Amino acid sequence: MAERFRSFGLATPPAPRAIQADDAIALLKAGQAGEASLLAYGNGRSYGDSCQNQAGAVVDMRSLNRIRGFDAMTGVLEADAGVLLSDVIAHAAPHGFFPAVVPGTQFVTLGGAIANDVHGKNHHGRGTFGCHVESFTLLRSDGKTYRCSATDNPRLFAATLGGMGLTGLILSASIRLMRVPSLDIVEKATPFRDLGEFFDIAEAADQANEYAVAWIDQLAGGRHSGRGLLFTGNHAEHGSHTAARAGGNLSVPFQPPFNVLNRPFLTVFNAAYRWKKGRTTVPRQSGYQGFFFPLDGVRDWNRLYGPNGLFQHQSVVPEEAARIVVPELLAAARRAGQGSFLTVLKRFGAVRSPALLSFPRPGYTLTLDFPNRGAATFALLGELDRITVAAGGAVNPYKDARMAAATFAASFPDWPRLDALRDPVFMSDFWARTAGSIDLRRRGAEAAE
Repeated sequence: MAERFRSFGLATPPAPRAIQADDAIALLKAGQAGEASLLAYGNGRSYGDSCQNQAGAVVDMRSLNRIRGFDAMTGVLEADAGVLLSDVIAHAAPHGFFPAVVPGTQFVTLGGAIANDVHGKNHHGRGTFGCHVESFTLLRSDGKTYRCSATDNPRLFAATLGGMGLTGLILSASIRLMRVPSLDIVEKATPFRDLGEFFDIAEAADQANEYAVAWIDQLAGGRHSGRGLLFTGNHAEHGSHTAARAGGNLSVPFQPPFNVLNRPFLTVFNAAYRWKKGRTTVPRQSGYQGFFFPLDGVRDWNRLYGPNGLFQHQSVVPEEAARIVVPELLAAARRAGQGSFLTVLKRFGAVRSPALLSFPRPGYTLTLDFPNRGAATFALLGELDRITVAAGGAVNPYKDARMAAATFAASFPDWPRLDALRDPVFMSDFWARTAGSIDLRRRGAEAAE
């Protein structure tokens, strides 16, 4: 069971207990959830401990996997919470529709995409996943099922979007897809010499394209510091309307006893990647999977980090601070001697999410992956947190496994509003470690007065 209910980062303990969705639904409807806490578990693509619940049980939602209906005129799809985005894509593609927002993997559940209010390469134009959720059904420990939308139970609607599974079990949802001419993407790679050049072209790239994201050669220092490639993309006017088979033929069949993605490997990989992707600036048409989900082509690639797993750090900083802060973050990683396998930089727009707590906000977001080397890695991640918060930014909670409570509170000052709407039976390791710690200190201070 442990392998089935781990987080994707593999750096936190697996869930010690899991129950099936039907059993959890029966308990909740009967008001017999008991004192042990629950937490929905989708497909385990969260990097940290927001999908873990050591003190109770996780609820395996993957059996709720039925697409209930699709309106080919409006693009509105209704499905169970355990349906994967890959299945949504395959179902809607022949009708000329595609999810308005997709994260970096298609192997996330619909419920997980809602609970984390995920974002994609087009936040500047489409906002977050929550911007395209019409409604959902939510089961809480009072035994009642609530229909939630912008007009029905709007407070629960806002709290559940980006609420990391803490308001109850999402059973099903209705989402609005966008019409596209085809699934294929016309992609262009534009090399930039340094971060200054990237910032000079980023906003114009967003305005001219549906999708935009940059890859940074994180190990490059000196005059090459901050170099990379800006990828822009748009759906091709003439292309495929058939979804490709989800995933690839390659896999990592076992976990090696050490981190394979070490500095020598990353140096060679970065050079090869920059050469292959940047050797031509002529737009080219390709399949959607390689553009949106490149890592899905290798199953269980996270095992390459070895038995200690990896930590992912994603931050967002205000636009006016980015030219100073993003180089600071990259420099801190280089000083620590830590190499990031994939380093991604993109610009968030001003489209506001309906979620109570949502990570994206106007500015620039930087994502770094680090092998877990114990205390040295924790020290680096703490320094990245410090730089981010000092700049008025935020650290992404659903990709975190160790941020301090103070970092979370500074990133999301409205967290008490979510806590007030949290279902008392639902808890995660992340919430206990951050908001729960703040609450305990507050109660202790009040008791001492």
